[in-house]
Amino acid sequence: MPFVTSGDDSHGDHAEGPASDSTSNAGPSPSPDRSSGPRTPTPAAPAAATDLVDARRRLLRTTDGTKRADAPALRQILVDLHDFWLTTKGAEIGVRPDSGFAIVAVGGLGRQELLPHSDLDLILLHDDMDTARVSEVADALWYPLWDAHIKLDHSVRTVPQALQVAAADMTAALGLLEARHIAGDEALTTLLISGVRRQWRSDIRTRFPELVDQASDRWRRSGDIAHRAEPDLKNGRGGLRDVQMLGALAIAQLTDGMANLRPDSPGAGLQVAYNRLLDIRTELHRIAGRPREQLRAQDADEIGAALRIGDRFDLARVISDSARTISYSVEVGLRTAGNALPRRGLAKLRRSPVRRPLDEGVVEHSGEVVLARNAIPSKDPGLILRVAGASARTGLPISASTLSRLADFAPELREPWPAEALSDLLVLLGTGRHMVAPIEALDRTGLWGRLLPEWGAVRDLPPRDAIHTWTVDRHLVETTAYASTMTTRVSRPDLLVLGALLHDLGKGRGADHSIVGAELATQIGNRFGLWPQDVATLSAMVRHHLLLPATATRRDLDDPATTQAVVDALGGDRVLLELLAALAEADSLATGPGVWGDWKASLIGDLVRKCLRVMDGEQLHRPDPLTDDQRDRAKAGGVHVDIVGTGSMHTHLVTMIAPDQPGLLSKMAGVLSLNGLRCRSAAVQSYADSIVNTFLVVPAFGDPPDAGLLRQQLLQATAGTLDVIARIDARERDSPIPTAPPPVTDPDGAPVAVPALFAQAPPKVLWFDVEPAGTDTAGAAADSGAPERVVMELRAADRSGLLSRVAAVLDTHGVTIEWASVSTMGGTVVDTFCLRLPTGTPDGDEMRRTLADAVLTVVPPPEPPRENDDGTSAAGVPIG
Repeated sequence: MPFVTSGDDSHGDHAEGPASDSTSNAGPSPSPDRSSGPRTPTPAAPAAATDLVDARRRLLRTTDGTKRADAPALRQILVDLHDFWLTTKGAEIGVRPDSGFAIVAVGGLGRQELLPHSDLDLILLHDDMDTARVSEVADALWYPLWDAHIKLDHSVRTVPQALQVAAADMTAALGLLEARHIAGDEALTTLLISGVRRQWRSDIRTRFPELVDQASDRWRRSGDIAHRAEPDLKNGRGGLRDVQMLGALAIAQLTDGMANLRPDSPGAGLQVAYNRLLDIRTELHRIAGRPREQLRAQDADEIGAALRIGDRFDLARVISDSARTISYSVEVGLRTAGNALPRRGLAKLRRSPVRRPLDEGVVEHSGEVVLARNAIPSKDPGLILRVAGASARTGLPISASTLSRLADFAPELREPWPAEALSDLLVLLGTGRHMVAPIEALDRTGLWGRLLPEWGAVRDLPPRDAIHTWTVDRHLVETTAYASTMTTRVSRPDLLVLGALLHDLGKGRGADHSIVGAELATQIGNRFGLWPQDVATLSAMVRHHLLLPATATRRDLDDPATTQAVVDALGGDRVLLELLAALAEADSLATGPGVWGDWKASLIGDLVRKCLRVMDGEQLHRPDPLTDDQRDRAKAGGVHVDIVGTGSMHTHLVTMIAPDQPGLLSKMAGVLSLNGLRCRSAAVQSYADSIVNTFLVVPAFGDPPDAGLLRQQLLQATAGTLDVIARIDARERDSPIPTAPPPVTDPDGAPVAVPALFAQAPPKVLWFDVEPAGTDTAGAAADSGAPERVVMELRAADRSGLLSRVAAVLDTHGVTIEWASVSTMGGTVVDTFCLRLPTGTPDGDEMRRTLADAVLTVVPPPEPPRENDDGTSAAGVPIG
């Protein structure tokens, strides 16, 4: 988010720093040392260099009534002026064709992108001429420029000397890759340029790691342009040097440097983004009157007006858009280049990478998420979300060619969305910080806007409050990432992450963003296919997302009227209250450092507790009644398995009926997991000495297995000849597809990809009383020795075979499952079990603690806290 401290950069204007070195020992340096003290100007110094300075000054003057040249025209005029002076001066001092001398430009002049206050980066190239003659020509070329106070980076080289410097110095090599002939012996310049490029291509395999390290160091020093208050347009991540680095990789034939961006994608492609930043930097030089690279807030309005962009906020939005486009292109370019590096030795004998399935139509290939060979994007609108979800779950990047293919052929989802599309979106939003990269990739290629057309109003929108760290769209993603760590706190984790994603979507529209956002949330909720009551809750979340923090910090919490006002505003909805409490924390954490702390947390927590005391108790979920057909099969006995479609492309309904026995639910769920069927929801009931289980499943890949195979495996499991839990564990251990790639660290040593096996939110077990022991279902007194009936609710991150493992744990402790309702909302499960505890349980509370501890041993543990730069966790708590 462009516009904080300003600073100057006295380096040259080349790809990775000065391309010349006048003190190098690779060749003679006939020019005297300019730092040794004042020097009397040489009589031979012509007035032409002074004329050059005067021409530059007149060109930059805007008060004499002449028409002001725009940024591209200004750069071209400056290039033409300097080319003309150098060509004329070269002819005057004998630097002509076939003279054995050549004047070569690098840096901004070499790229023909000379800015008003850029240094001149020049090389005097000679064909191993006499030292005295070289000194004479060099003095005649350099001294007029020095005497005119023109900043100059210079060197004098033969072609072999220049190649030697380029081989040893990455900065020099990058500068010479952009060299351009100005005057003199063109064959000599051609020999240098062709030699440098040939050397660069042959050595790129060994030099590529150094290039990446150099860029990473630069990014660490200068920060991310898109989210800095006063960005460094040249050196920051997403800046001009990054595009020049991509050009160097393109010269090495490792990438085309364009990242397959469509012209209609945000940023309009890499070249447009580069030109925008270059124009802004040009105006920054012109306005500052010096070679400033860091855009200061006080200059932003003037620059925006000069470029006809608008005010500082409009300018910040353009900069953020351009920088994010460049950042994405650099990420793709570096990854493509790394994969394209030439192999040597035994590496040439490696077999081609194997394509491993990740989801329906999605596979992993060479460390990237790509489309399966049989995937048809034009006939599968949900493929975009499955690709993004697979990327977030595994930590693998999405292939640029896959994104391009999806952008070209994937149609829009029909409205309302199919249930599996919403589920895939929830999986993506439930992966915490792993969602940021795939969402950014979708956004830069125009696919995210296709899913959420309303996103365009907040894309790259700078906040009006300086306390915000991110642009509005990135703030929404950051809030969702924090909210995904709180999904086990609430009974509706799906609405929590959706509300986090949409809560500020009404900004940038000229009205109260909470009111506008609530209307947009209703529109989007209907598009997603949510139930009407869920749409109402989602809209209320957006409408009231500031209610708790505003009330807690500005009103008297001891006044009963304050609590009653909140309860009335929420309609007494406990679910909405708990969602807003979690959203308030996630929103604060995503705003900036220090926004969420103990003081604010205690105030909101106190307000929520007061509101809960006013509200009514919540109702426990009950399963739907059985159908007549299910009752008849249960009475008949035997094992029955049916699989039917639901009308959706990838969702199926599996009904399993079998005589009751200990651990039956675990065995049924285990059979489904062994066959790659992910359970989205389940209803478990008993009737006539049989168990009737209905599972809504999604195949991990391809079509579901035949019902006969599932029945055969279920018979084996009930007979004790198939240990489903052991088979699931063995499959996880032996799977060729890791849940996530090996941990990768960023330049600061922080992990950038952690296994998705780790839950984003801590698992939680909640208990609710059905009725006290000794009471029958009608409420009448029963035998005092009857077992206690309770409801256990498990909230945790999903994993393979989780339902089977939990049911097995409950069975091991002698607990009877009377009914169960299982829901998978994205990557979070909310499983409700009605349990009958063993007869004669001495201490019910102790039994519940024992069961809870046992259940938590089979659910994924929470992800370790990430450490911030200040040594605190993501929640601001000191680590260690």
